Amino acid sequence: MDIQSASSVVLQALTQATSQDTAVLKPAEEQLRQWETQPGFYSVLLSIFNNHLLDVNVRWLAVLYFKNGIDRYWRRVAPHALSEEEKSSLRAGLITNFNEPVNQIATQIAVLIAKVARLDCPRQWPELIPILLESVKVQDSLQQHRALLTFYHVTKTLASKRLATDRRLFQDLASSIYSFACSLWNHHTDTFLQQIYTGDQQASLSSLERTLLSLKVLRKLTVHGFVELQNNMEVMPFHLLFAGRQFGPGSLCREKLEKTIILFTKVLLDFLEYHPCPFIPLIQCSLEFAVSYVFTEAGEGVVFERFIVQCMNLIKMIVKNDAYKPAKNIEDSKPESLEAHKIKTAFFTHQTLTEIGRRLTLIYPNIDKYFLLTEEELTMWEEDPESFAVEETGGDSWKYSLRPCTEVLFLDIFHNYSQTLTPVLLEMVQNLQGPSNVEDPVQMLMKDAVYNAVGLAAYELFDNVDFDQWFKNQLLGELQVSHNRYKLIRRRVIWLIGQWISVKFKPELRPLLYEVILSLMQDPDLVVTLPVDDFEFRTEQFLPYLESIFGLLFQLLQQVNECDTKMQVLHVISCVIERVSIQIRPYVGCLVQYLPVLWKQSEEHNMLRCAILTTLIHLVQGLGAESKNLYPFLLPVIQLSTDVSQPPHVYLLEDGLELWLVTLENSPAITPELLRIFQNMSALLEMINYAEALCRSFYELLRDITTEVSPVLGSHMFQPLLPAVLRGIVEGERYPVVMSTYLGVTGRILLQNSGFFTSLLTQMAVEYNQEADQLLGSMIEMWVDRMDNITQPERRKLSALALTSLLPSDNSVIQDKFCGIINICVEALHDVMTEDPETATFKDCMLMSHFEEPKLTDDEEPPTEQDKRRKLLALEDPVHSVSLQQFVYEKLKAQQMLMGDQGFQALMETVDTEVVRQLQEFIHSM
Repeated sequence: MDIQSASSVVLQALTQATSQDTAVLKPAEEQLRQWETQPGFYSVLLSIFNNHLLDVNVRWLAVLYFKNGIDRYWRRVAPHALSEEEKSSLRAGLITNFNEPVNQIATQIAVLIAKVARLDCPRQWPELIPILLESVKVQDSLQQHRALLTFYHVTKTLASKRLATDRRLFQDLASSIYSFACSLWNHHTDTFLQQIYTGDQQASLSSLERTLLSLKVLRKLTVHGFVELQNNMEVMPFHLLFAGRQFGPGSLCREKLEKTIILFTKVLLDFLEYHPCPFIPLIQCSLEFAVSYVFTEAGEGVVFERFIVQCMNLIKMIVKNDAYKPAKNIEDSKPESLEAHKIKTAFFTHQTLTEIGRRLTLIYPNIDKYFLLTEEELTMWEEDPESFAVEETGGDSWKYSLRPCTEVLFLDIFHNYSQTLTPVLLEMVQNLQGPSNVEDPVQMLMKDAVYNAVGLAAYELFDNVDFDQWFKNQLLGELQVSHNRYKLIRRRVIWLIGQWISVKFKPELRPLLYEVILSLMQDPDLVVTLPVDDFEFRTEQFLPYLESIFGLLFQLLQQVNECDTKMQVLHVISCVIERVSIQIRPYVGCLVQYLPVLWKQSEEHNMLRCAILTTLIHLVQGLGAESKNLYPFLLPVIQLSTDVSQPPHVYLLEDGLELWLVTLENSPAITPELLRIFQNMSALLEMINYAEALCRSFYELLRDITTEVSPVLGSHMFQPLLPAVLRGIVEGERYPVVMSTYLGVTGRILLQNSGFFTSLLTQMAVEYNQEADQLLGSMIEMWVDRMDNITQPERRKLSALALTSLLPSDNSVIQDKFCGIINICVEALHDVMTEDPETATFKDCMLMSHFEEPKLTDDEEPPTEQDKRRKLLALEDPVHSVSLQQFVYEKLKAQQMLMGDQGFQALMETVDTEVVRQLQEFIHSM
């Protein structure tokens, strides 16, 4: 493509591609797409977006086409790759000047250059970094900013490469330019600090932007270039924090300044995470810095919430870091671990820990209290209690939000320094005994905060708090204070009990607790109601309250509107159903009618649908065979959740599969509607070996299924897989568990479908170029040799039945292996025969004569329909319906009749006399 002649037509196409008229836009896009692979096209794009006189939208589009072309055509091996000559020309043109006036386009050009650098720097583009380093020194503010912006994106991109050679190259680069990057950061920071006192806000903002970009470069070089932080970086945030006083809330400078301060803390956090040992020299100053600003008066008026969160995370990472802890045996500790531990021990004195503990629990600058609810939170509680309750359950928010971050830091510090902090917390509890004055909101907020701390530290306080006495003497009374303003304490106390109940709470106190829960669930305040959760109750203690509590939970489910709140209530409902099992049946009618409505309402809320699926799983398990009444709703839900062609399956599949399974397990009989869901199975099995063959076999089985399960049909179904099983036996599969499975499968076929076994053996004999009898002998020999691989008594009996079923036989190979067969029989008889001491006779303990409903204790789950079906199938299984003792006797008697007394006696003489004696003892006791 000739650049001079092509520029105008490309420019025209780009102009048309920015049109809002699709009739103009579509043909232009198609034309540009065709030009993407033409030589010279990207040179034209470069000339267009470098022309500042052209329309901004056209230039923007030119940059985007150029950037996309790098991903597709810059690599030498790519189809239609750019020539080396054109790439060389483009690289030179990209860094000719850094004077782009439009911020958005300047950012895109910087990203574009970084993409090329990822592929070509430093080998094909060695001049890039030197030119950038020179360009950031120029006096022109625009060029300096654009060069620094590009420098950052190039550094960020090169730092992201993960191959060992690329990482070494970046470390070399970091070593060579780190000092310069630090000086750049210091220069722009000093300039900013000087300018803010002159009152020139625009100049200050410009310098601050350069400070932020310099720090972004330093962050990548420090973390991924593995260069130690320079000492003069440590004090910078002090100056920057105080500089924030010069700007009013909402000003651009203040916003940018806070970003810079947060970025500095991220440098420390990243360096600590990736390089804990090189960070050791910075532990002392980092702790001093973070603790002084967060837990002393030094931070008053200068800190802000995001900064506090970052400082707390920094303290937490230092306290919790395993690299800073000595080994249990001090002599085994690494020197650097001992050094870090020494620094921490010296810093966290009793006075420092006490102050941190008190302030974490109660006080912090500006917002007044760490654990205390703020005015905004209390207002939300009054105006929108449901949203407030949802805010309280915020997942991963501890990384970013102040209150969760405070709680996590408190836990980590308390865990590591419980000996010092336990008396501090217990003193706070002692000072707040008795009911709080409802007219004193500060006192109630303080009690809420202290109770929060006691709940969080429940496991640490196990030996120091008599929770049962505290519950009876203090907490129970506070739950019974009905004043509206006391709802703050009621909410916290019920949460506190929930934290302690699995730690230290006498079972006999639970009924008293259930009375309280029942009362609280009738509280008109939603926030007090919602914390009721999965208490570890005993079913028999809970049953008297089941109807009332379940009814109130259902009312609450209908009352709330937020998805997260409905999910929380459904979780509690699921826990109740799971615990009480079939006892729930009289009370679920309303829930069964409501769930289809809720499912329809939640069409756009997949996580709520997951909660509904979980509830249905427990509901089906509780209803057992009665769950068939749910099929009109239940089966379409399973169908949708397990259909991989439907977008919601991404969220619903796991729970949908579990629901499908429990529905089948509790179904009293197969139905056409249940079978119809099986159409989803083929797609579900696509990633499994033999999926197609398995599905085809299952479909055949389902089409021909009768009320009886036929071993004959089963053998033919899995015929393609069976040669590998026999091959594994003959060749001596080395994994015992696998060998045991192979012998079990083969034993089942041999015992219940001998004709199929013979044909399969004949097929395998051809493969091994042996006689079928010879192959059978090898199998029996390996079976006898590996019998110890089979550990389940049922499978050991199956092996004995299967091998004995070869008798009577005049086959010389079978007679040759007679000794081994008898050995297996006697071993199995020892496994399954139990002696009746009164009659001195033996009985096969695996025999099942008839089906009986088991007598269950209160703690036992009733059998599912699947359990009953398995029991009925077991009654037809020879392992459970045939006496091994009788079977062996009859087969030996038949062998004796076949061979005659003399021949049979000779055969028995091949067996060890002790084995014969044991065999006779079992048989004679019949």
